[in-house]
Amino acid sequence: MMPPQFGLFGLLFAFMNRLQAAGDSFYREITCKQWFLLACMNLYTKEAPTANDLAQTMGCSRQNVKEIITGLIKKEILLLKQDKSDKRKQRIYVTTKYKRHAKKYQDKEEDFLKTLFHGISDNDIKKVFQIISKMEKNLTGEVSDNVPEIIGPHPTQEDNK
Repeated sequence: MMPPQFGLFGLLFAFMNRLQAAGDSFYREITCKQWFLLACMNLYTKEAPTANDLAQTMGCSRQNVKEIITGLIKKEILLLKQDKSDKRKQRIYVTTKYKRHAKKYQDKEEDFLKTLFHGISDNDIKKVFQIISKMEKNLTGEVSDNVPEIIGPHPTQEDNK
């Protein structure tokens, strides 16, 4: 009999592949990874993030984040602006085109999440969240403290004027 850790390890990979495929077919304009980056931007309510901030939040390399950002800039969903206090940094902002895009998909996203979590109690969701957070800590040695806890609208180019 296979140890449950091996089964869970394989299940996580298979689940992520299925989730990405579902996400890629969900949106016409963006990929699942692009959607995830935009969702992560919602975590930054006080100040627009940098590519390094998003890489840490997303758990991937800065190079991967830059590639995703470049694709979203080409689609006029994001734009980069130089940080006012540190000219070496570029902050990432959503455009008004993104706001229209987000509104268009809001109900569909809520329906997808309801379907995904159908029959799963809030208590079970919290347990899974705790377990995966512990697994992440085992991989990284720390839980990211760079992720703001309050989720709200993220800065747009208009907010930075």
